[in-house]
Amino acid sequence: MPSDVHQHLWPPAFVALLRARGVPPRLDGWTLELPGEPPYTVDPADHDIAARVRLARADGLDRALVSLSSPLGIEYLPPEEAAPLLTAFHDGALALPAPFGVWASVCLAAPEPDTGALRRELRRGCVGLQLPATALLDAAGWARCAPLLDILAALDKPLFVHPGAAPPAEGAAPAWWPALVPYVQQMHASWFAFRAFGRPRHPDLRVCFAALAGLAPLHGERLVARGGGRERGRVDAGAFYETSSYGTRAVDALVRAVGIDVVVSGSDRPYAAPVIPGLGAEAAVHALRTVNPARLLGPSKGVRP
Repeated sequence: MPSDVHQHLWPPAFVALLRARGVPPRLDGWTLELPGEPPYTVDPADHDIAARVRLARADGLDRALVSLSSPLGIEYLPPEEAAPLLTAFHDGALALPAPFGVWASVCLAAPEPDTGALRRELRRGCVGLQLPATALLDAAGWARCAPLLDILAALDKPLFVHPGAAPPAEGAAPAWWPALVPYVQQMHASWFAFRAFGRPRHPDLRVCFAALAGLAPLHGERLVARGGGRERGRVDAGAFYETSSYGTRAVDALVRAVGIDVVVSGSDRPYAAPVIPGLGAEAAVHALRTVNPARLLGPSKGVRP
């Protein structure tokens, strides 16, 4: 089943609610306004369901997983603001035709994570949970999200870590700045925090880091040099890396660091086009698009009740 584990598609009711907002995150017509990024002109075709189905089929996909775009910051809105947006997204996304599937999202602004909402969306058919990397940057973040991650582990569902909202830039910055600086920094930090704090607490959790985890695994030699352990060659078979916005050189480098079995194909469509890295063998492409996504999404052996 060829898969893309990372896409975004806004259902019509979700778009309408973004347009009804008076403050960011909001849509003014088709112009997206976010606190930490310049205004972004959205192409209506990017969220045309029939057009996206045709694109997915043209890409040869049997499965395309869509998620709430965490840079919008909806997970951190006050619960009374986040709830209708999350409901509109989940209702619309779960009603999408094949080949689309859905990652769940939950409000993180309440004192305690909404475990009931997560259980509900998983029961409705979501493949797992997406969390913004900004929620998982340190020990406190992994501890706060632990109740959500315990549910995932118990139900044999994966976690998808996605860049979160970018902070407002001080002074002028090019339009690409958020994607290349804050997003990559978030992914880098969340991966090291997972290694230090998340994995010891959640030994059975399958987790996928968007954008090759900001290339954090390539720092293994520096980790050893700075006293971070001598397990550089050990691969965590439950930690996966999604390829969006990277090509052959970056994917090849990561494969050399962690092996090909934990790299999965993702595009971040509509913000980036799918890239099939030239790794020199059809078997490698099959692993990235079919075998490895199946391992990420499960089921795994020994599901706990």
